[in-house]
Amino acid sequence: MKGSVTNRNWLIIAIVSFLTGGIITAIWMRGVNVSLLSKSLNPYLSSVVGSAKMSSMTPYSIAFVTVPNKEVGEAIAGGLVSSKLAACVNIIPGVTSVYEWEGKIEKDSELILKIKTRTSRIPELTEYVKSKHPYDVCEVITTSIESGNQQYLDWLGKIVPEK
Repeated sequence: MKGSVTNRNWLIIAIVSFLTGGIITAIWMRGVNVSLLSKSLNPYLSSVVGSAKMSSMTPYSIAFVTVPNKEVGEAIAGGLVSSKLAACVNIIPGVTSVYEWEGKIEKDSELILKIKTRTSRIPELTEYVKSKHPYDVCEVITTSIESGNQQYLDWLGKIVPEK
């Protein structure tokens, strides 16, 4: 009789723990060897984790650069593509930037360049933009491309050579 109450209590704890994201706590409370559980789940986990690692490890990045007008944007974009530092640059109009500069709050109309490139070329791309940009401190920020249309990523890799 007492054993069935303990089993019911464990079941309630396990359900609550599972619903709150604490399945490991429930397993631990039951006394299951977690390392055995880990070994039995390893084939499944490694395929899930492995695919996540592969998708987050492409050699490509997107850089974002703000520019004051279309002419500057087109000049920088054309230079990046022709020098093989970018495969494609989108010029996105209609952006309003609000920022602090030299103690004053500023508000300017700008455009954003969305630049697709290889991660290994970002330092060179940054230097190129800085040399052509009219701002004293230009924005060049990047983020990695985790995944995407493989044909597009392959094309990007063919256009922008490895450094």
